[in-house]
Amino acid sequence: MMIYYQPVMRMGADRAPGAYQLAGGACWFDQAILRQRGQTDQWIAADDIPAEILSRLTRPHTPIAGMAMTRPHLMGILNVTPDSFSDGGQFTGADVALSHALAMAQAGASIIDIGGESTRPGADTVAAHVEIARTAPVIAAIRACSDVPISIDTRKAPVASAAINAGANLVNDVAALGYDAETAQVVAQSSAPVCLMHAQGAPATMQQDPRYDDVLLDVYDYLAQRIDHAVAAGIARDRIVVDPGIGFGKTLDHNLALLRGLSLFHALGCPVLLGASRKKFIGTLSGGQDAADRVSGSVAVALHGARQGVQLLRVHDISATKQALDLDWAINGAV
Repeated sequence: MMIYYQPVMRMGADRAPGAYQLAGGACWFDQAILRQRGQTDQWIAADDIPAEILSRLTRPHTPIAGMAMTRPHLMGILNVTPDSFSDGGQFTGADVALSHALAMAQAGASIIDIGGESTRPGADTVAAHVEIARTAPVIAAIRACSDVPISIDTRKAPVASAAINAGANLVNDVAALGYDAETAQVVAQSSAPVCLMHAQGAPATMQQDPRYDDVLLDVYDYLAQRIDHAVAAGIARDRIVVDPGIGFGKTLDHNLALLRGLSLFHALGCPVLLGASRKKFIGTLSGGQDAADRVSGSVAVALHGARQGVQLLRVHDISATKQALDLDWAINGAV
């Protein structure tokens, strides 16, 4: 039976003697939770984690798109779509999209994530040529005046290829290379890293009664399989980021279980991305009816992610999130 090891994360300069540092960052652990399907969780000393898993947890990550993975980075969301759940229609013009991208970079975004197809619940698929027309010119315009790293949020090989040619540095695939078989080859043949995200079902139907045996372990197993698929396609493991896919085929309870167990995903040996900004579950818990009313809740989730060692935080609200992170890091003496 598969055994899973979830490090119990702590953060800051006051590290316990003999504790292990997570991937060269500010978080550390001296205990772990041993999980098995159908069994009661057990707490163990970090020294009892198998050597291979412990190595994955402690080995520093290779920089991703030029970003050192030793502290959390903010990924600024730029949807050049008419129908995204939070900012649909706001940045469809090339000039306003460029202006917003540069403003996010100025405010502290380490990377800009550009999407031309909404993947909100109920969204329809967009043709690749439409997605390219929406994203490639914006990527080229940003690259012409800034060296900020750029991510392309797409499931499709032609869109990924056009984006890389226009200057994108990372492919962020919500289908974990499972929607378009050619996307893996596009990534493998480039120098770009890839983010593999978990989703249950397609956007149009993913929120129709999603079910899991154990959501935390099921998502972990899926991402482990997709990492193996990517590596078999020629993508080096140190070019892979993983994302548990908050809100993608998950209920409120599923999302909360994944957030509580976030540190488990570090055992995959890849940087972790968390994308929960302004999502519906935040409004369900806090009363934010509109997406724009969920900023404070989004910041709270981002801080939780950072304290669990997450390296990339995909957010709409750069200034608010950066301010909170800066204060949290200073208060705790994190380096």
